[in-house]
Amino acid sequence: MPNKFFRIGLAAALSAALSLAPLAQVAAAPARIKDIVDVEGVRENQLVGYGLVVGLNGTGDSLNNSPFTKQSLQSMLERLGVNTQGENVRTANVAAVMVTASLPPFAAQGSRMDVSIASLGNAKSLQGGTLLVTPLLGADGEVYAIAQGPVAINGFRAEGDSASIVSGVPTTGRISSGALIEREIGFELGSQHTLRLTLRNADLTTARRIAMAVNDFIGAPTAVPEDPATVRLTLPVNFNGNIVDLLTDIEQLIIQTDQSAKIVIDENSGIIVMGKDVRVSSVAVAQSNLTVSIAENPEVVQPLPFSQGQTAVEPNTDLNVTQTDTALQVIKESVTLQELVDGLNALGISPRDLIAILQAIKATGALQAEIEVL
Repeated sequence: MPNKFFRIGLAAALSAALSLAPLAQVAAAPARIKDIVDVEGVRENQLVGYGLVVGLNGTGDSLNNSPFTKQSLQSMLERLGVNTQGENVRTANVAAVMVTASLPPFAAQGSRMDVSIASLGNAKSLQGGTLLVTPLLGADGEVYAIAQGPVAINGFRAEGDSASIVSGVPTTGRISSGALIEREIGFELGSQHTLRLTLRNADLTTARRIAMAVNDFIGAPTAVPEDPATVRLTLPVNFNGNIVDLLTDIEQLIIQTDQSAKIVIDENSGIIVMGKDVRVSSVAVAQSNLTVSIAENPEVVQPLPFSQGQTAVEPNTDLNVTQTDTALQVIKESVTLQELVDGLNALGISPRDLIAILQAIKATGALQAEIEVL
């Protein structure tokens, strides 16, 4: 008879060969200013619109199940002089979609940008469809672009009478250069005399290093760190140029970035990422294993002679629980990340059990790092 055996790991068994492949080291490295900051006012703006994709080969919305598609189709036809009110419109070649785009900074009127398409109804595929004229609105309700064009999708769908196959997501797509920008967002960067640089990873030390590097390069008190995420630039009085020239001069400066000691844990996948400054004091760690073994051995029971009974199968389960305790293991005080990893590897534990151990060490106060659980 088949046997079932599984292990319930309260902590993984000690093993001689443990590989902490998911354990990675995040080390601070020199970086250009332009790669670690965002400039105030230089940003994208999100746009959204509602439209119709036509020309689908019977893979569009079912108008009975998608009333918004039917209403949109009738409204569009009325604007074109075709009255379909009261008529039973039946087509599967139209799909209602949401159109999204990111308006690039300083995009000029008449230039183009890419748009993304996603089906709203029960369309099976947008393959071969064409998006009709769709206004794209900003957060203020104003129209900033108009989208139209053939939709390109990454997936596909094929089906027959009794089987079908779907690859990727055929109900989403993209139109390259599919939107024409109609309105510009007014922001004159060159006329600014002061602006802020925002660090993508806020850190006091990094902000101060940026300010010092800029001031040393310009030779004047140009940059001031305001907080861990902000460095304010002021155009020097004797600077030969505007703020754009200043940004161009300083964006190539190399900064030694810094970071706080942090451990990032993804419990779903068992991934652990440690920063290079993670330290741990000497602690002792013990772990135990709980193994549960289940074996099914059903027994056939025959009835007594002349009893007119029936042959039956009675379940017979052998359940065995074994728990193994291990002695305390000492993780010595670490000076480097490599020494910390070596100490944890010496315990022979899996990454998932390492998550619980790190959280327990943090609770004792022996781990000098922040733990962030995704």
